[in-house]
Amino acid sequence: MQTVTPVTNQVSASEIQAELERVCASEIFASVDRLRRFLEFIVDETLQGRGGNLKEFSIGVEVFDKSAHFDPRTDPIVRVQARRLRERLAQYYAKEGRNDPIVIELPKGSYKPVFHRIAGLSEARYPGLVPAKNTIAVLPFADHSPTGDQAYFCRGIADEIITALTRVPDLRVVACSTSLEDHERSEKIRQMAERYDVATIVDGSVRKSGEDLRITVRLLETATGSYIWSETFDRKAEHIFALQEEISRRIERELRKHTEGEGTSRLIRHSTNLAAYNFYLKGRHHLSQRSEKALLRACEYFKQATKEDPGYALAFAGLADSYALLANYGVVAPMEVWTKAVSAASQAVLLNEHLSEAHVSLGHVKATYAWDWSGAEEEFKKAISLNPDCATAHHWYARTCLAPLGRLDEAVAQMDEAQTLDPVSPIISRDAAVIYFFRRDFDAAIEQCHYAIQEEPNFYGAYWILGLVEAQKRSFDAAIEAFQRALVLAPKTPRVLGSLGWTLALSGETQHAWAILNELEELEKTRYISPFEKAFIYFGLGQLESGFVWLERALEHRSFELISCLVDPRFDEIRRMSVFASYPARMGLPVR
Repeated sequence: MQTVTPVTNQVSASEIQAELERVCASEIFASVDRLRRFLEFIVDETLQGRGGNLKEFSIGVEVFDKSAHFDPRTDPIVRVQARRLRERLAQYYAKEGRNDPIVIELPKGSYKPVFHRIAGLSEARYPGLVPAKNTIAVLPFADHSPTGDQAYFCRGIADEIITALTRVPDLRVVACSTSLEDHERSEKIRQMAERYDVATIVDGSVRKSGEDLRITVRLLETATGSYIWSETFDRKAEHIFALQEEISRRIERELRKHTEGEGTSRLIRHSTNLAAYNFYLKGRHHLSQRSEKALLRACEYFKQATKEDPGYALAFAGLADSYALLANYGVVAPMEVWTKAVSAASQAVLLNEHLSEAHVSLGHVKATYAWDWSGAEEEFKKAISLNPDCATAHHWYARTCLAPLGRLDEAVAQMDEAQTLDPVSPIISRDAAVIYFFRRDFDAAIEQCHYAIQEEPNFYGAYWILGLVEAQKRSFDAAIEAFQRALVLAPKTPRVLGSLGWTLALSGETQHAWAILNELEELEKTRYISPFEKAFIYFGLGQLESGFVWLERALEHRSFELISCLVDPRFDEIRRMSVFASYPARMGLPVR
């Protein structure tokens, strides 16, 4: 077994410098220029004897190019990037740097790195990877049913366990958003343990045959790789609600033997109608995929859930979210679904005013449809007060309320909280990239895109925002390549086609841009196309009059993209034009 010896005096400056070069040259740090700069700066300052003077302000100015007016109390960029630097170092020493003779560590609560010499290289391990006792991860359960069609149900079981465990005091819960094949599970467990300091994994399987359920639940201790508890539950499907609560309480009881903190968990009350609950789970399963087809199916499942049980608040919240996202993603005309979204969200709150998800849904529609910014913020704050561990509340508060109002520092802080709560969600990572895009922090945006793609390589949305960032950097070839990859994953998606057409126009490929415009017009014969997409292709082509004609139609349609007109870099030139001056006020946004 190796030993780790703290060595302020035993590691020479030349050894530290050599280790720094190894880390910065690694594959893990290859695509994160700013984190390399951060690491190089704090190591150099420490070697120069100035480590004790490393503060957020100096790092913000020297590393992140902040002005002399930088205020760390309102701009969390240094704290956010320090957390990411710790995660990258953990990944490096768990993989490429596993046998390095020196370890560079950034202790939590400090910006001064410390250096360790490693003895016994065969088992070298990063000191920061000792799992946190109070951190647990919940994996989607494996589907062992004969027909293999219970993925939504498996995800639902895991979600209910997560909901229960988040109410246990002093317990940090990490979720895995993507379904896993059996052969992928051991690798995902290793990744979760290494990346998020997870001490315990909740894993299991579901076998459903007719009305018979067999659910196996296991607790795995990551430090030893051994199971510390396992139990099988055989029940009828009609008893699933009682079973979920029983499983959650059993897990909590076992955790008390291995973690600190007491408390009782309480599940969100689901419908006692099993058919309604199954429709709800299927709806959530499809909603998380974010493809056009999946969003449409999610909407239908939630409608069936509310028909089965008209008192099911969670199903009404899900229905509101599916309607809203259908409009946001340009699948249907916003005016066709927004009144339905508002009605469903309001009904969810009416049925259960203490349900966080209901207030999230209502806040979302107040922001994106009603443009009622103060009302939206009130709903999001209410949702967070009801359940501070609701990742979607922090996520949508940042993306649809704080960012449009120009409060980007607050938006970054909320997105960081959302990522802490759900670190493997590619959707949250994509929208974190969007916020950094709005801040003109393109390196951080690209880093988030790569992170989202790493978590879910087939998520077209990450390639879409990556293309926008590269286009704004005038790296047109890289932007076009990203959009084309997105179109392979989601063919003929109007949002991606519009962005590709805009980029082609900016790059001088006007003939191809006109071809994209014609393609959108052809698609419009059979489906909805947001006027926003045409508007920006015209702007890219220099056809300003036509661009504003379509932008006005986008405003009339309440196109989702318009709410970000004060901060979206694509509007930078347009904002200077007098014809645009009235747009923010018409949406209730602050007039600058």
